[in-house]
Amino acid sequence: MSKITTSSLSPRTKGAAPFLWKTYALLEEGEEGAETADHSKKIVSWNAEGTGFVVWSPAEFSELTLPRYFKHNNFSSFIRQLNTYQGFKKTSSKRWEFKHEKFQRGCKHLLVEITRKKTEPSVFPAFLKASDEDNANHVEENSCQTLLEENEILRREKEELQTQIAQFKALEIKLLDCLAQHMGNTNHKERRLC
Repeated sequence: MSKITTSSLSPRTKGAAPFLWKTYALLEEGEEGAETADHSKKIVSWNAEGTGFVVWSPAEFSELTLPRYFKHNNFSSFIRQLNTYQGFKKTSSKRWEFKHEKFQRGCKHLLVEITRKKTEPSVFPAFLKASDEDNANHVEENSCQTLLEENEILRREKEELQTQIAQFKALEIKLLDCLAQHMGNTNHKERRLC
């Protein structure tokens, strides 16, 4: 089967998140296949009441089903994505069964009402969260001032380092002169001894 496209869905379903309608579509396909296939080998299906779905074989679901609907074949990624939506719950500790009050067999029109969970407030510094223009301008001025101060500190440090380098070069020259004088005196003494 080819990947599901948005053009194959009803206009009302197009408002739903692609992840939700693809998951719904793979369950619907599973139901159609179950009517003609052997019922003993289900990979994924609606539960008996149609109020949730069960992944009977996560390995086969990953290998055979996910790649046909999504750009991956990772069951854990599928579960993480499912958990980003408000209201989905794993309902059994013995099997991979998930329910949501608006994700039910025959109720495709309810998919548009399923929303993502709200994200927690960011822990970014305040200057990254500025929302209005005044705050943004204030942050920009503060950032600019901070950069200017840091630049001035770096300029002073550079001057100090250049001064130290000049002092070390002068010391090096003095040491070389002393060494040359010492070597010269030593050579004179050696010549006298010969």
